[in-house]
Amino acid sequence: MATKEDVAGENLERLNENLARVEALSQRLIKALSARNPNNPTLDGPSQELFAKAAASYWAEMLENPGKLYERQLEYWGKSVRHFMEAQQHMLQGQPAHDADAPEEDDPLAGDKRFSNPLWDTHPFFHYVKHQYALNARAIQEAVQEVDDLDPKEKQRLEYFSRQIIDMMSPTNFLGTNPDALEKAVETEGESLVRGLENLVADLEANNGQLLVRLADEKAFELGENIATTPGEVVYRNHMMELIQYAPATEQVHETPLVIFPPWINKFYILDLKPENSMIKWITEQGYTLFVVSWINPDATYADVGMEDYVEDGFLTAIREAKAICGTKQVNTVGYCIAGTTLHLALALMAKRGDTSVKSATFFTALTDFSDQGEFTPFLQDDFIDGIEKEVEEHGVLRSFIMSRTMSFLRSNDLIYQPAVRSYMMGEAPPAFDLLYWNGDGANLPGRMTVEYLRGLCQRNEFVTDGYEMAGERLHISDVKIPLMSVACETDHIAPWKDCYRGFRQTGSKNRTFIMSQSGHIAGIVNSPAKKKYGHYVNTDMQGDAEAWRAGATFHEGSWWPRWEAWLRKRSGKKVDAREPGDSEHPPLAPAPGTYVRKKAST
Repeated sequence: MATKEDVAGENLERLNENLARVEALSQRLIKALSARNPNNPTLDGPSQELFAKAAASYWAEMLENPGKLYERQLEYWGKSVRHFMEAQQHMLQGQPAHDADAPEEDDPLAGDKRFSNPLWDTHPFFHYVKHQYALNARAIQEAVQEVDDLDPKEKQRLEYFSRQIIDMMSPTNFLGTNPDALEKAVETEGESLVRGLENLVADLEANNGQLLVRLADEKAFELGENIATTPGEVVYRNHMMELIQYAPATEQVHETPLVIFPPWINKFYILDLKPENSMIKWITEQGYTLFVVSWINPDATYADVGMEDYVEDGFLTAIREAKAICGTKQVNTVGYCIAGTTLHLALALMAKRGDTSVKSATFFTALTDFSDQGEFTPFLQDDFIDGIEKEVEEHGVLRSFIMSRTMSFLRSNDLIYQPAVRSYMMGEAPPAFDLLYWNGDGANLPGRMTVEYLRGLCQRNEFVTDGYEMAGERLHISDVKIPLMSVACETDHIAPWKDCYRGFRQTGSKNRTFIMSQSGHIAGIVNSPAKKKYGHYVNTDMQGDAEAWRAGATFHEGSWWPRWEAWLRKRSGKKVDAREPGDSEHPPLAPAPGTYVRKKAST
């Protein structure tokens, strides 16, 4: 049996080992931070003018109605003092703050998974911290709501940034007020904190000093091995993209090939994560010759690449090469997210040129009318866009981490703070989750293209108003007259379905179909029929606005994929013998998923 001296000796030895690890990690931490290449500070928050206006408006309101101010302050002070006295009383009496088995009345954070540990309700200290945080959050929210004379966009920005402050200041984000992390540290004799520091240093080293929380175990996936495994070949390559032709999965295929244009903000293999939910694999199994564009991950040499380059050397070139390989006069097309927006531009340009190479087009979560900027309003005002212009002037590209960080802050608790708590405080390894692995594998954006997109399309909304200038033509959404389908997603916060619908109604096509899938920007699209998970809504009457369409829509169980395939089949011609990738003029250059997809973004 081990003596007390033996146990003490083992603990001391373990402590010394952990201290040595911390010292080594501290040196690595300093080195990683010294390599940091920071972004333009304008991108870290709004101009101080916004907060100055808000403060002036708030105090003007309070001076007009001082009683309201006193009432608010007295209520806040009173509740704060009461929380403190109750905590003291429970601690002195050795009593739990609340019975864990009974629901607490007036708990503003009930159901919030951040506060699921029973100690938040039973321990007097944590109970006090939780309720004081809720009180502070409410005070900030009410102060923002009482600011009346701000421009609506400025008010929306104020609400967004105040929400970020509330989320950031959650007691769960700090070790001393997070019972889960403290319990784990005690249970592991501090080992969890050392592992957390190792995770923090590793993340900083992997991103040149930028703090980007890893959401997935990157070592668990290898492109072409256990992710993006559908067989195919790169059959064409230029400075903008690799064109992948996938191997047939049936003896015969429809004559008209299908070309998919994924967004270039992320990598194309969101459509080919694993066999059971791969849209790419499913399409080949339905009997189609499928081409998918894999975009280059640009570096500073692409600084002058603009939207026209994506259209001419990406969209139009891919369509031309697919036609040549298959010996057809037309193709069907798909554009996802920003590639759907740009496919609209390409189709308008083709219409101006009398080019009839595209028989039909389908858009996945694609915006064209940016009159309502939705949750992106805080980032589409001049101070932020000015900052982006300075950023791309310096680096040639909009570095991937800036876009990734922006997207993550729209869901900061789920995509920033909770993953950081698990990794850095709890010392847990990130999960082996393919979707999160893809999410972290971002791409840079060329400087010129970024500014053209943000200024001309997002801010000035030219494509649906006065027209967007490109390649010597003025392009308008009404120029697009071929058969169209748009698929939007019910809870999409990146491309809200109502905004997708509003833009889609402005096309010049008389043959158009709109579908709304359940779920969000990714899960609503990558929705395999085999999963039997999310349903979809259909309404052939598009004469009214989005609310009218939704009111008249019929819900259908299951994925929208088969409904889309039936629509596509009518526009894909007769069956012909299956085509192997490439031809004599297009020899295979590399097996799918190709080489461009493997290039990592710069930080």
